Amino acid sequence: MTKLLSPFAVDAFQRDGFYSPVRVMSAEDAHQYRAALEAYEVQAGEPLQGNWRHKTHLLFTWADALVHHPKILDAIEDVIGPDILCWTTNFFIKEANSPGFVSWHQDSTYWGLDPDDVITAWIALTEVTPENGYMQMIPGSHKIDQLPHLDTFHKDNLLSRGQEISVEVDKSKAVGIALSAGEISLHHIKTVHGSDANRSNDRRIGLAIRYIPTHVRQTKVRDAAMLVRGQDKYKNFDYEPRPKADLDSAALAAHADSMSRQIKALYLGTDKTEFRA
Repeated sequence: MTKLLSPFAVDAFQRDGFYSPVRVMSAEDAHQYRAALEAYEVQAGEPLQGNWRHKTHLLFTWADALVHHPKILDAIEDVIGPDILCWTTNFFIKEANSPGFVSWHQDSTYWGLDPDDVITAWIALTEVTPENGYMQMIPGSHKIDQLPHLDTFHKDNLLSRGQEISVEVDKSKAVGIALSAGEISLHHIKTVHGSDANRSNDRRIGLAIRYIPTHVRQTKVRDAAMLVRGQDKYKNFDYEPRPKADLDSAALAAHADSMSRQIKALYLGTDKTEFRA
């Protein structure tokens, strides 16, 4: 018995490497999460950027609430089972009429997670359309081997290393993932995907939550993650604490510790010491 997804949806995910849309909250609730993000940005005097776009759930209670949202976890459980860790979160924010894009890539390239039983829940906090740079997926690409990638560190690429697949991608097979605010898409760590720039007059805001079953391990460093449902008999990760207040000293310390581990894993072999804005 599934909790949220239909058997058809689970089969489609296993066949294609992605599934959408899944309604997990109302548009009004999604707009409240956007409002919480933008209230911080107003206070800070700048957009959320750099390391704070990553593992944001360790810094803000409202982002932590998204990671623990019961409907999102129900959808994840339907695919990977009841024992679930949140490995990281990543904000993908494309400003209005901006050149930011995401090159064709597989998430698995530099993450160091094994086996590849890793799933992303990508939450739309705004409408997500072709005009503002929705994701595009290549169906079935999660079943192929890890493809070679080239690091570009392109200034407009939203990926950590500006990585892109170094062999030709058949874009004619791409499926666009349009979402309404409050919906999520699900995709597998090896699914080939990318997105174009935002040509609209509003921001496109999405939060990618990376969930893993507890048997997955990190092969590069001693990593940290947050147990969000079930039990963990493997203990492959140190546990991250939930924030008790936005940006309090404990939250800042936990975030700094976890980000230092993740940066070591993702930037292994480079001289990079922090995420780009």
